[in-house]
Order: sequence, then structure tokens, then C-alpha cells
Amino acid sequence: MYKKPAENQFSKYQKTNTGQYSTERIGIIPRSIIRTLNRFLTQIFPNSNVNVIQEFRVSRYQVLVSLQCLLYLIFVPLLINILTKTFVFAPLTSYIWNTQQEDIFLNSYLEKEALSELKDFEMQLYFDYFSSPNTYETPFWASYQDYGDFQPTNQDDENSVIKTNFDIDFPTLDPSFDHELVSTTIQKKTVDLATHYNQRSIDSLTNLFVDLSTFATLCLLIVVLRPQIIILKSFLIESIYSLSDTTKSFLLILVTDLLVGFHSPRGWELFLEFVLNRFGFPHNENFIFLFVATFPVLLDTVFKYWIFRYLNKISPSTVATYHAMIE
Repeated sequence: MYKKPAENQFSKYQKTNTGQYSTERIGIIPRSIIRTLNRFLTQIFPNSNVNVIQEFRVSRYQVLVSLQCLLYLIFVPLLINILTKTFVFAPLTSYIWNTQQEDIFLNSYLEKEALSELKDFEMQLYFDYFSSPNTYETPFWASYQDYGDFQPTNQDDENSVIKTNFDIDFPTLDPSFDHELVSTTIQKKTVDLATHYNQRSIDSLTNLFVDLSTFATLCLLIVVLRPQIIILKSFLIESIYSLSDTTKSFLLILVTDLLVGFHSPRGWELFLEFVLNRFGFPHNENFIFLFVATFPVLLDTVFKYWIFRYLNKISPSTVATYHAMIE
């Protein structure tokens, strides 16, 4: 049950002519002092025990409703996310992607990434072969002897090279070099990369659909549980205001430093990279740098305005402690 705000001089609500309640402007006296005065006046009257019991029941109901609402907002979208991904979107996306089109890569960015990984594998393969003491012996011309008298035994040794995708020539000084084995290994790696990036494309599309359904579920819960959310908001605000000024200042500094502090740009970069990788989007450095350069500044402006406009009137001691701590 909801309790209408009291229509007295200490309430922050005023009743309009239409019968609705509107928010009153914050006064000069902090609400913490007004609440303390109200509790003191309540205890003076003879029926104070009844009011205390009633207040306890309302507080208990508020805590239970807030906890229930918070659990709904956390676990229902999470459960929808897991179920829809496992039984709906993952099988459906995999079937459509593998049967209705012939592409392996979702975009050119994934294709370039796969090609770069294949090139690195080829370079590592040739490097491991020629640096292995079991398959490669130091040639005569690479020793510390005078190789001025060194001459190839035949004309074929002069032109004996291995051509790769990197325009690098590897001399086949070891006659035991197995071209077919290397070719087979590279072909197997290519098939593995194609399979991996095909699945990655499917996962990117699946994550997009699943996250959209989760967001829609969360929006639906906010609409359906609107009365409970109001109680939860009131409970959270009351809990924060009941903290000491030092604790509130510490939490304020912690949040602002994490979001808009000196080391926050690196955190925002990692966050954007995670989002782009999750949905298979290309990594545009210009977009990332622009976001990191503008969004934290916007958040910092919002924080400063909130501190100056609201927190300074609600709890001036917290603002003073906050400025003293950051200085």
C-alpha cells in the first residue's frame, strides 16, 4: 500500500487544484534536519507507540517490496537472456546463416582479421621449421668461416626458394624440407579459421538479437513494476541520505573517478572494444577517440551541475566534505 505524502509545512509535496501532487522546491533547511524534527515531535504525543509501530510496518513493507523489485529487475532479464539465446536465437541464427547464404564473414573487418591471423601462422610455421635444430643445420655460408670459396653445387640450389604470401623467399637449404606437409598444415589452419570466424559471425548476430530482447524485457518490467520501482527509488534515496557525510563523499569521489577520472579513458576504450567485439563491429579508432574525448566530459559536466544544483541544497555538509577530500 502507498502512503500519500503528508500535507504539512515539512513535506516536499504540495497538492494542486486538480488533486494531484507536485514536487515542491527544496527549501533552505536541509531535509535531514526536518526529518529529525518530525521524529522528535512524533515522540512527544501520547500515541507515539502506535505511530512507531506503524512506521516500522511501513519500513518493513518498503524493504520487502524494494528487495522483490530489485530481484525482478536483475534476474528476469538475465533469465530471458539465457533462455532466448540457448533455445531460440542461437539455433535459428545458425540455421539461417549456414543455409540461406554463402558468406563466412559478417563484415570485411572479420575477414581482414582472419587473413592477418593466417599470415601470422604461416610466418610462425616457417620460423619454427628453420629455427629447429632437428630439421635445419647451419649452412656453410652462415658459419664463421670465410665463405669466399663457397659455390653452389648445382644451378638449382641458387634458385631453390619457398614462396609465401608475404613476398619473402626462404632458401630450402635442407633437402628434407616437406613442402606437402607445410601446405597441408596451412590448409588445415585455413579451414579452422573459416570455421571459427563463421561461428563468430553467428555469435555476433545472436548477441545482437539477445541483447535487444533483454532490453525490451527490462523496459516492459519498468512499465509493469512502476509502483514498486517508485518504492525502490524512495528506499535507495533514503538509504543513501542516511549514510554519514564522509561515506557519501567517498562514494561520490569513487564514482566520479571511475567514470570521469584521470584513468577513465582507458576504461572507456576497453568498454567500447568489448561492445564492438561482442556485436562484430569494426574497430574505428576515430570513433573510439571521439567518444573517449567527449562522453566523459559530458558526464563530468552533469556531475558538477548535480552537485551544485541539488546536492548543495539537500546536504551541504556532504558537499563541503567532498571538496575537502578532493583538495
